[in-house]
Amino acid sequence: MSDSEHYDPLTPRQTGTAVRDTQERKMPRGMVIRLVAYLVAGHVVAAFLYILFAVAGGNQ
Repeated sequence: MSDSEHYDPLTPRQTGTAVRDTQERKMPRGMVIRLVAYLVAGHVVAAFLYILFAVAGGNQ
């Protein structure tokens, strides 16, 4: 019998899981910075468009 018959992909391995878990569960720092930058930039653009339409609609 081979080990592949008893392999369960949903059960974590027991060897070296402490190191692997922290590396797999943490997002890379560059991705976090990019995500925050995109969120801030997106909200700035949305606020600008809201103000643009609010000013344009108020002059009727």
